Amino acid sequence: MASGAHAYLTGLGSYLPGAPVDNDGIAARLGGDDRVTDRIRRRVLEENGIRLRHYALDEHGEPTELNEELAVKALTAALADRGIGPADLRMLAVATTQGDALVPGFGSMVHGRLGGGPMQVLTAAGVCASSLAALDAAVAKIRLGDHPRAAVVASELPSRSLRQRRFDGVNARMDSHFLRWMLSDGAGAAVVEFQPHPTKPSLRVDWVRHVSLAHDHDVCMRSGMDGIDPMVGSTWQDVPVAEAAARGMFVLRQDTAVLGDLADAGIAQFEELVDTGLIDLKHLDHVVCHYSTHAFRDLAFDGIKKRMPSLDTDRWFSNLATRGNTGSASIFIALEEAWHSGRFQPGQTVLLAVPESARFAFAFAHLTVVGPAGS
Repeated sequence: MASGAHAYLTGLGSYLPGAPVDNDGIAARLGGDDRVTDRIRRRVLEENGIRLRHYALDEHGEPTELNEELAVKALTAALADRGIGPADLRMLAVATTQGDALVPGFGSMVHGRLGGGPMQVLTAAGVCASSLAALDAAVAKIRLGDHPRAAVVASELPSRSLRQRRFDGVNARMDSHFLRWMLSDGAGAAVVEFQPHPTKPSLRVDWVRHVSLAHDHDVCMRSGMDGIDPMVGSTWQDVPVAEAAARGMFVLRQDTAVLGDLADAGIAQFEELVDTGLIDLKHLDHVVCHYSTHAFRDLAFDGIKKRMPSLDTDRWFSNLATRGNTGSASIFIALEEAWHSGRFQPGQTVLLAVPESARFAFAFAHLTVVGPAGS
């Protein structure tokens, strides 16, 4: 094994459970067809631009798979794309918002189901940006020479907590119902190595940057506590589970009023990367961006275009409309689709961008398409 300065994505895979569900089929899976909830759902769907999404739920709303199963299926696809198996891995970096169990860690559960041999396992907790945090960790270990090959997977299965039974007795307000009609299930994965694929193009990871702005922003997206300021006695672990449920602590909430601030902060972070020279606008060929709604896309696109007037929609890729918002998994699901569609050519650059609203965090990664090893 060589200790090199580079790391490459040599295999990509994704997994989306079940058949696509259109906007008219959501209520059949999740419930919530009363007048007030229906009005909120239609408003959210009108604004987010999502037409299709996937749920690991059957037609009656009952779960069909575990989150760890989604992760393993995406990993299996990525390994097959590279032409290797789980036994070839020496590290597994996993990201998710909520695993299937409180303990053990999600990474350990994914490793146990995936199989293979002994390996380093990392679980990156958080929300959307945890995917690139996991990628950052794997890339760092490859560059250090600690491992010749690693895999990264981000997987989300929020649909179980979006069903009507979780919302019974909870006020039908926008903060409690917004994410219910935004989120869906899926997983995306990548294989990371110290050299390019031997026979096919690869994506060299030039850098990964992850920054939290929690010091300057209140909680925006939350679950498990009353209000935005956690205090002793106000979290789900401080009270009986039934009481926590009755108080709506298990509902995933979003303060939609500050999402405009998230867009502004994200554009500022992008501009800082440009100003420091990490992003060369003259040589930026593709932007793959995760966002929760097309309204956010328009704000981000307009902000970036002020610094890069030549940016056009042909270089901006998102599959939000047809794959849904799968949280941390979204960026890998989008990258996998873009990569296998043939959009990227050797020598071109790709920027991955992931905003996270939970308490305002942003992650970016810069990739360059390279030819096979030795070419």
